[in-house]
Amino acid sequence: MRILVVEDDKKVAGFIKKGLEEESYAVDVAYDGEDGLHLGSEGQYDLIILDIMLPKIDGLEILSQLRDQGKDTPILLLTAKDAVDDKVTGLNKGADDYLTKPFAFSELLARVRVLLRRGKAEVKTTLMISDLTLDLVSHKVNRGGDEIELTGKEYGLLEYFMRNQEKVLTRTMIAEHVWDYNFDTFTNVIDVYINHLRKKIDKGRELKLLHTLRGVGYVMKK
Repeated sequence: MRILVVEDDKKVAGFIKKGLEEESYAVDVAYDGEDGLHLGSEGQYDLIILDIMLPKIDGLEILSQLRDQGKDTPILLLTAKDAVDDKVTGLNKGADDYLTKPFAFSELLARVRVLLRRGKAEVKTTLMISDLTLDLVSHKVNRGGDEIELTGKEYGLLEYFMRNQEKVLTRTMIAEHVWDYNFDTFTNVIDVYINHLRKKIDKGRELKLLHTLRGVGYVMKK
């Protein structure tokens, strides 16, 4: 599936593009409203992620023009925290959803999947490693038939690990995907959450799934 990201902040655009590509989506990026409108009009996309505050042409005008052209591509708006009027206007003009900055990649990804499912159902709805399963629709997690209660952050962490089995994930990678691009990776918050998650999925189990590679990062493997 191909996604268009229209975002003038190159740091944010790169953060979104990298994350979506790691989830196997094809991503094009436009850094101003003029290019965004051109790509959105001429290209074939399954989803458009559209910032409202853009140079040359703002996001709400792009939204209006695309809808006037008859484009029914799902559009996810990115808005500032206090931009209530923009959110309302955007939804009235035909946006399908909005996300307030700053955001964690896990939240963006969840909204992307919901919007894409409206047109084409994703084939994969369950992630599995050994006897641990994660249901992407119900958000239920089970190991060996036992349901495991997770917080939102713990769920986001586990999903990221399960989508990247056998891959070493650094603290920076985890911070960008589960928290957001402004997160301070020098705090011990990530380690604390991983310890909580490890206790919930591995404690009392003979086979440990979540492993620490000292000085490198973490890996989920059998």
